Amino acid sequence: MLKHRVIAALVLIPLVVLSVLYLPTEAFAVLLAVVVLLGAWEWAQLVPLVSTAARIGLVAATGALLVLAWLLRRQDGFPQWLLLAALIWWCCAALWLVRPRWGTGRPVLKLAVSALTLLPPWFALVLLHLQSRELVLYVLVVVWVADSGAYFAGRHWGRHRLAPAVSPGKTWEGVAGGMAGGAAVAAAAGYFLGLSDAALLQFVMLGLVVIAVSILGDLSISLLKRQQGIKDSGHIIPGHGGILDRIDSLTAAAPVFAMGYEWLNLGSA
Repeated sequence: MLKHRVIAALVLIPLVVLSVLYLPTEAFAVLLAVVVLLGAWEWAQLVPLVSTAARIGLVAATGALLVLAWLLRRQDGFPQWLLLAALIWWCCAALWLVRPRWGTGRPVLKLAVSALTLLPPWFALVLLHLQSRELVLYVLVVVWVADSGAYFAGRHWGRHRLAPAVSPGKTWEGVAGGMAGGAAVAAAAGYFLGLSDAALLQFVMLGLVVIAVSILGDLSISLLKRQQGIKDSGHIIPGHGGILDRIDSLTAAAPVFAMGYEWLNLGSA
């Protein structure tokens, strides 16, 4: 299993980096949309939607929302409202995790949540790609490093469980490891972007917020899987599970970073 994980990572990471850096935004948006639609297909079993027709319907509805968002991307206020909706959802998700049983047996709610979880990160990454491809790469790397730091710190020093009713393997020590790794990446990226001292501090603080929110994304998907009694959202990636298993942290991190970056006006710092 570990061998499969390593091989998959060695193949996927360079492909993702090259796609971010060299694809035009339109092609990047399409590629990212394919990932989101695969995520929607997996989400169907978290509702759960049993029939193939219902699962296809969810994928089609998600695709329609992606097209609509692309068409409205230049409308005044639309990007801000969509990202704000994502921020509100993740605040609600934090409350949901405190009372994990509340979402049991609520398929309509889980269908609505699929849109709030999958659409905003796609939109946020496309917006960031239009501004700077390096920003997209930064969001990906800071999440990857935070996830890896949390994994290794939790494995070696984890003692205090973070959310035992949702994901027993995650610990507060893991959170600290993820924060430390993510902060280092944020500081290095801010320096590379040429930010001033004050802006660099804001950038690092935003990075810490993004990492904290990314944990909500991870735990939320874990909660939905736990309620359905499944370990992985799918099996499309050898050794890594499904698409949702790989993008769970990013679903929260991307829209929060995009909104914070614009709100702090770091692009002109």
